[in-house]
Amino acid sequence: MDFKLKYSSSKAWLDAVIGNFDQFLVDHASCEKKASGMAISMISHYPDKPILVKAMLDLAIEELSHFRDVMALLINKGLQSGADHKDAYVNQLHKAMGKGTEAYLLDRLLIASIVEARGAERFGMIAEALPNGSLKTFYTSIAESEHKHYLLFLSLADQHCDSKKIIPRLDGLLDIEADIIQKLPLRPTLH
Repeated sequence: MDFKLKYSSSKAWLDAVIGNFDQFLVDHASCEKKASGMAISMISHYPDKPILVKAMLDLAIEELSHFRDVMALLINKGLQSGADHKDAYVNQLHKAMGKGTEAYLLDRLLIASIVEARGAERFGMIAEALPNGSLKTFYTSIAESEHKHYLLFLSLADQHCDSKKIIPRLDGLLDIEADIIQKLPLRPTLH
């Protein structure tokens, strides 16, 4: 199973990131930390789903490793991480979540997949825009990880949810995500 985002990130967004890369790094660190926390939260909410627990445990460790790597970049540049801010993009996606145990799990997995797919797209754009060197290599690697993560969440949805509901619900959530991403202000942040 696979999908394509319905709206491509703009060059104007990329220009905002490249134009203030230090601020982007601070946001990136925060995103990695929150991603690790989200995976831990999934473990807490679904202890009865061992396949999901194992996957989220591995993901939490990987995201925490990414957080460590971005923090090293910040420290090397003499920058500090900032306080976490609410992510309007993620919060708006979460408002679309269905009610009821099964609908909530399906939406949680599909939204996580969409967020990771958007991350893969945007980190890939950043990697392409950076000059050759260690930072370009790092962001290429991060984009590849995000791509694997979005496929992981799709696979988990397929394993834990009614397969007949996945494609129609995914299509609706992709429409919502496209609308949200188009309306976000252009800032040097991942979302």
